[in-house]
Amino acid sequence: MKRFAAMLLLCPAMLYAAPPTALDDSELSGVSARDGISFAAHIVVNDPKLVGAVSDSRLSLGFHDGGEPRYIVLRNVRGTVDMFAIGINVKQRPDGGGDYIAITLPAYTRYTNFGFESMSVQNDPQAAVSGNLGSVNLHGSLQMQGEFRMWAH
Repeated sequence: MKRFAAMLLLCPAMLYAAPPTALDDSELSGVSARDGISFAAHIVVNDPKLVGAVSDSRLSLGFHDGGEPRYIVLRNVRGTVDMFAIGINVKQRPDGGGDYIAITLPAYTRYTNFGFESMSVQNDPQAAVSGNLGSVNLHGSLQMQGEFRMWAH
């Protein structure tokens, strides 16, 4: 009981935080965010098990070929992707040329029946699918390491 009372007395001190203060650029450049931000994602696209699921969906990518519009049409894109430990961090370049944004590649990615039924090239994205250039179905896991770096010149 005494330990519980002592914890209750310490809670206000642990919850107290100093008010935020503005930092100038030189002070801000010295701030270290430690490990940046990491997150995981669970993405489900067009799950046919859902109530009211669409049975014929399309993803169209348009471009011009000599002034003539063309579309790559992916029919029934669906599946599940789970990604773990994608990180975003600001780091200093080793050559002293400033900072860069580092996006770490997901350490673990799992695909569950992710892909599309058919791919075609058409003049009208709403027209019936005129051909089939193939299909894709990914089912498995992937492990990566490394980072994608972006900086300004």
